[in-house]
Amino acid sequence: MQPERHSPAGYAGVDLGATNIRAVVADADGDIVGSDERPTPRGPAGIAITEAVLSALRAACEDRGVDPTDLRAVGIGSIGPLDLAAGVVSNPANLPDTIDRIPLTGPVSNLVDSDRVYLHNDTNAGVIGERFYADRNPDDMVYLTISSGIGAGVAVDGHVLSGWDGNAGEVGHMTLDPEGLMTCGCGKDGHWEAYCSGNNIPRYAEFLHTEDPVETALPVADPDFSAADVFAHAGDDTFADFVIDQVAHWNAIGVANVVHAYAPLVVYVGGAVALNNPDLVLDPIRDRLDDLVMANIPDVQLTTLGDDVVVRGALASAMTAGTGDRGRMRR
Repeated sequence: MQPERHSPAGYAGVDLGATNIRAVVADADGDIVGSDERPTPRGPAGIAITEAVLSALRAACEDRGVDPTDLRAVGIGSIGPLDLAAGVVSNPANLPDTIDRIPLTGPVSNLVDSDRVYLHNDTNAGVIGERFYADRNPDDMVYLTISSGIGAGVAVDGHVLSGWDGNAGEVGHMTLDPEGLMTCGCGKDGHWEAYCSGNNIPRYAEFLHTEDPVETALPVADPDFSAADVFAHAGDDTFADFVIDQVAHWNAIGVANVVHAYAPLVVYVGGAVALNNPDLVLDPIRDRLDDLVMANIPDVQLTTLGDDVVVRGALASAMTAGTGDRGRMRR
């Protein structure tokens, strides 16, 4: 039995992450009426991820019985780095090396038969979402994700900073450790992401345990050792607490650098690491900022949109011609 058709549809948003792809379809008023979620393919090449994005969009449309060509516009929040001119992801840091190019805007435009496809770094989509859906619309704020990778979307004086190539806000690749003890997924040493992302916390724990092989319940030698294992042993294992404290040290320095660079009034934090462990991630940052920040200390809080922040921000960008400005909503 074919699903009942509802036409015209309004808009769609896509969240392309290193772990999952999410797509939502909204009606003309922006209310979500269809959705799909699936794992991000690990290869063999970038075109497999492109096809998964297209399949997620089709499935979200089918969920509500609309055709992709009914969509007025699509917003995409994606892992980077981006090449905005080409509409692709280029050499993503947190996917296998065989994936060097993920075409996005061209194939999505062909699917929906429209050139109204707006591509953003995922954290820029996050800050668009936080601003668009907030009761109060802060002009100076940051959305920070601590997930498979680390990045930030930044709004200054009411303008979301994108950069000429779409890669403004790649704060996870700030060099925090001049000794460069850990190597980031991008191949560079000493980056924030190399110590504090979900992918790299277990690697950092392994390194610390090699330096000081104390007794621990953490399965540091297990190939499946994960960041979740570290946080699960908090309070019960001295070494796990030490790892969490070291991660908090680097996170606080990273946030302090972001504060000094952009002067936000609020820093919303999302991503799986923060969402699953808010007290262990956010409280230590708040506790340390007073010793690190010479100017205004922002309100640091968990994102108000949870797991939906990027896909909702991508949807908001579709509704506002890529800006997130409510004044540009299409009706």
